[in-house]
Amino acid sequence: MKLLGYGVLGAAAAIVLAAPAQAATPGHRIAYVRAGSVYVLSGTVETRLTGDSDDTRPRWSPDGQRIAYGHAGRLWVMNADGTGRQALATGTAGGAGWSPDGRWLAFEARGCTGLDGVFEVPATGGTPQALFPLECRGKPVPAATARPRSAGDLATRMRADGAVAWSPDGTRIAFRGGQCLGIFDDCLTVGTVATGDEQLVDAYGGGGQVYSGFAVVPAWSPDGQRLSWTAEQQGDSRATTQPIHVVEAAPTGAGRRTVGVALDREMTYAGPGTGVLTGSYHGGSWIISVDLATGARTPLRPGSQPSVA
Repeated sequence: MKLLGYGVLGAAAAIVLAAPAQAATPGHRIAYVRAGSVYVLSGTVETRLTGDSDDTRPRWSPDGQRIAYGHAGRLWVMNADGTGRQALATGTAGGAGWSPDGRWLAFEARGCTGLDGVFEVPATGGTPQALFPLECRGKPVPAATARPRSAGDLATRMRADGAVAWSPDGTRIAFRGGQCLGIFDDCLTVGTVATGDEQLVDAYGGGGQVYSGFAVVPAWSPDGQRLSWTAEQQGDSRATTQPIHVVEAAPTGAGRRTVGVALDREMTYAGPGTGVLTGSYHGGSWIISVDLATGARTPLRPGSQPSVA
C-alpha cells in the first residue's frame, strides 16, 4: 500500500480483525492512535486513516464528519475518511476540544503570561484567539508556541498532556490548571467561555493533604453532569499513593469515584452508561469498553487515546 506525501493513506485501508461477537459500542465509531497513526473502528471494521508515526489525540467533530488531531506539533483536521487534511494552528500535540456547533476548536498552547493557556481557532482555519486566562484575551498570540513532544515513561507523558474538553452545552471548557499539589489542588480547571471565569476542580479532595500528581485529559458525559479525567496521586504513604487511574465526578469534583482498574486512562463516553478508555490487555495498550454501572470490560483493539462519535 503506497503512502502519499507526509503519511496520508491514498485510500483508507479497511481491515476486519478478530473481535467480540457483538460490537461493544453499537452505533458508535471510535477514533484512536496505534503506533502514531490514526485508526477508526466502526462495528468490527478497523480503518487506518493516516500513515504517520507521530499523530496524537484524534477528536471527532460533533457531526461525526471530521476528526481533529495533533501532528508534528500542530493541530490538524481531516475528513472522517482521512482525506482533506488541513493544518490549523501551531502549539499543540493534539487533544483539541470541538465546540458543540462544530465551528471552533479549543486547544492548549503557550499564552501571553508565558504559561500554558487555552485558545480557540475556527475549524475551517484562521487566527487563534486566547480564551484562558482571561488576561490574555485580545492580546496577540505568541509566535513561538510549539513545544517538543513529551518523552519519558507513561506518567511523565501523561503529566504533560494538554488535552482540553468543551462541555456539551458549549458554556465551559475543562483543561489542565496549575500546580498538581493536593495542598493547592488546582491542577484541573473548568473555565466559563463567556466570562473567562475559572473554577478549580476538587481533584484530590482538598483538606490541605500533601499530594502531588496530575489530573489530565478531561472528558464530559453526554449530559454535561459528569467529568472524567486521568489522575495519578503521590502521597506520603502507600495508602495515599495511587498509580495512573480514571476518575469520574461532578464538574466541581464532588462525588469522585474511580472507574476501571489501575493504569486505565483517557476515558471518554459512548452514551450515558458506557466509557471507552485505554487500558492494559495482553501486555499492551488497548481500547477497552467499560460498563460504568457494572465495571464489565470488553477489549476492542490495540491502541490508545480514544474518541467516540
